[in-house]
Amino acid sequence: MNRKFKEGQSVLRSYMAATCLLLSSTAWAQQSSPAAPNAAAPAYHDFSIAQAIEFATKNSVIVKNALLDYQIQEQANRATTSQALPQITGSLGFTQYTQVPVTPIPGGFFPGTVAGKTYTVAFALPYNNSASITLKQVLFDGQVFVGLQARKASLEYYQKREEVTEQMVRVNIYKVYYQLLVAKSQMGQVDGNITNQQAQLHSASEMFKNGFAEQLDVDKANVQLANLETEKINLQLNIDNGYLGLKVLLGMPVRDSLRLTDTLTDDMVRNASLGDDYKYTDRREFQLMMTSKSLGEYNVKRYKRAYIPTLNLNAVYQQNQYETKLDFTAPMSWFPTSYFGLSVNVPIFDGFYKAANIRQAKLQLQQTENNMDSLKNRIDNDVRQSQIQFSSAIATLDFQKKNMDLAQKVYDQTRKKFEQGLGSNTEITTAFADQQTAQYNYFNALYSAVIAKVDYLYAIGKL
Repeated sequence: MNRKFKEGQSVLRSYMAATCLLLSSTAWAQQSSPAAPNAAAPAYHDFSIAQAIEFATKNSVIVKNALLDYQIQEQANRATTSQALPQITGSLGFTQYTQVPVTPIPGGFFPGTVAGKTYTVAFALPYNNSASITLKQVLFDGQVFVGLQARKASLEYYQKREEVTEQMVRVNIYKVYYQLLVAKSQMGQVDGNITNQQAQLHSASEMFKNGFAEQLDVDKANVQLANLETEKINLQLNIDNGYLGLKVLLGMPVRDSLRLTDTLTDDMVRNASLGDDYKYTDRREFQLMMTSKSLGEYNVKRYKRAYIPTLNLNAVYQQNQYETKLDFTAPMSWFPTSYFGLSVNVPIFDGFYKAANIRQAKLQLQQTENNMDSLKNRIDNDVRQSQIQFSSAIATLDFQKKNMDLAQKVYDQTRKKFEQGLGSNTEITTAFADQQTAQYNYFNALYSAVIAKVDYLYAIGKL
């Protein structure tokens, strides 16, 4: 076989190997534990591309973790809300003095005491118990209120993160799914080549028996057949690995059976309209960046509110007991105390702490705005590159389709000449190698075209 034929054989195989390697590493990251000894029986799935994506949105570990991030933020919002709600606490206290504290009193202070002497008097009893309920309510705190306003934006941020994650998974599923469809079509072509080569081997053997061909012609036919069988084995191995990788990407147990129901045709690849009427806001990453900017603005606002005084309500109801012995039910031993009050905290000077926080928040917001400008430029670049790549891929696909049909026609004519004794074995060997090279080039072009289409739809935010 010539060098071009060998290069054609390896291109699509390289695509498969690279994807399988990527998905293998993803598989290790997503596996939580080995299958239980008494695992459920394998399930059978017949999936179109739409069904595969729907399955992944419910079962992919990456997507499920993104949804958990959203739910975690919901609970964080509840914690923020709690700061604006009444805080009620209860407390119980028990104290037993092993040595009752005393206070020195100078003589003559009380009747019956001698001036010039010092006396000690105990003003406490050995057992002191207390029970209280405390209420605290924020009446005004600028930072708390800004946090309440930012709750919706924070939830939207994690929702957009989940959508970005789903889109990443969707893009990979599209590429691997169509890659497998191309490989399956290629397998059908390889089977057809094997059938043709078996017929060629039979013809060469019969002609050799009748003295119209040499043993060398039979040996060459056997070598070509063996190469085709080897190619089929390698291609099947890549397909099997591709299915395993796709299952991991979908979040499907590897023991389950998966069959792809869609078909891939040239017309399916071509039905994409290339235009410049895209919007930045159609890209999930840009939507996420916009939400991040909104959160940055709330952050600046929150630190500015730190300069405003805060107002809090405090109320306490307490019962205290003083006894010479431990008896919670002693009559007339509990004494109530209650009060309420307002506290105003006025920030005066904090060593420029708040000013530094505001400046830091503004700089972070500026970073986000810069990233948005950079993302716009990257989206423009993605769209333009994908348009160029898609147009080139379609042109290459058309060329390779014609070339494959022409190579098939040449091979069929050369084979007829050989069977009629009008052609040489060298001619049919060359025609066969050219036919195979054209076939592999076509499948490579088909895969490149479908990937270019996926990249274009992703670039304009329509995938």
